[in-house]
Amino acid sequence: MKAWIMGLALMAPAFFAPAFVGPAMAQDAAVERGAAVAAERNCGACHGERGVSATPSIPSLAGQQGEFVTLQLVMFREGLRDVPPMMTATEGLTDTQLEDLGAYFASLPHGVPPDRARRNVGAFNNGAALANRLRCGVCHLPNLTGQAQVPRIAGQREDFLAATLKAYRDSQRHGTDTQMNAAVHGLTDAQIDAIAHYVAQR
Repeated sequence: MKAWIMGLALMAPAFFAPAFVGPAMAQDAAVERGAAVAAERNCGACHGERGVSATPSIPSLAGQQGEFVTLQLVMFREGLRDVPPMMTATEGLTDTQLEDLGAYFASLPHGVPPDRARRNVGAFNNGAALANRLRCGVCHLPNLTGQAQVPRIAGQREDFLAATLKAYRDSQRHGTDTQMNAAVHGLTDAQIDAIAHYVAQR
């Protein structure tokens, strides 16, 4: 009997471990580690303390798709996106740390920039028509919240959206493929500005 009890005691940690180290706890741990990395790298100085940017042309990250954030950080670290401040910020970080940052920013509640302009009905409607024509909702989803490696764009900074779309159009920015470059090819500045206004107001 004593030997049986000892054997059961030895088996108990393995038996009960999955209940204590489940996906939710692992995710919470990743968020906590990501928060520490974000504080150490001072991400809030540009992207906002809670991931909502108040800085012109700097994107908000709160509520962003974690996989998208991770992918962009890898591209910065590897020099595949030439943005010197971000290349410096990601230097020396491991893949796990980049994934943790993605989990952290995804966990933050989405919020609109504090300096978001008031809605211009004409621009909003024009932008909505263009976004529908370009089928933005196919990849970014109808509510524009994104999925996996496709970013959330709803409620993003308008100036950042406009600059990014123009960079795609002018082949000054590439993602992991050329889909976005093709999507905005031939658009005028006015059309892109209308799309950016519409998306930022969502």
